[in-house]
Amino acid sequence: MRKFQISYFILGVLFILMALLAFRDPAGDLIALVIFFGMIALIKGFFELFYRKKMEEFTGSSKNWVIFMGIVDLLFGLILLFNIPLGLIALPFVFSFWFILDSIGALMIASKFQKVSNGYYYFMLAISIIGILVGLLLLFNPLSAALTLAFLVGFYFMMIGISFITAAF
Repeated sequence: MRKFQISYFILGVLFILMALLAFRDPAGDLIALVIFFGMIALIKGFFELFYRKKMEEFTGSSKNWVIFMGIVDLLFGLILLFNIPLGLIALPFVFSFWFILDSIGALMIASKFQKVSNGYYYFMLAISIIGILVGLLLLFNPLSAALTLAFLVGFYFMMIGISFITAAF
């Protein structure tokens, strides 16, 4: 039996709080969203880099992908935090690539979760496919993506938060 993973739980709660913020006022202050998403990207990047060894032990797969995604998340976070005008313009594209890369990474290790729980495995597959579709929508239709970004991001982050909380147990 696995023991409770507080770090997964905290990250899941942070993603759910971020999702609720996005749902609360979609037309609200995009600058606040850029800053908040930048901070979450930094936290997620540090988390991935810090726990890469444990992730490798758990999944049995190479930690190179986790290192790559940790660096990508850190770069996204820095871009969003330190160049807000660029962050506002690039937001649909940044989230598009982020969703696509994160979802591909989750698909790469999803089969390892089947050993833990079939339900979690299928949940991971569904969330990853949704993440890729949302990422492609943002990439190929940036104008409408900008108008619905808060909802799309909120939905995706809600699913990721639930996924992390589920993994904590």
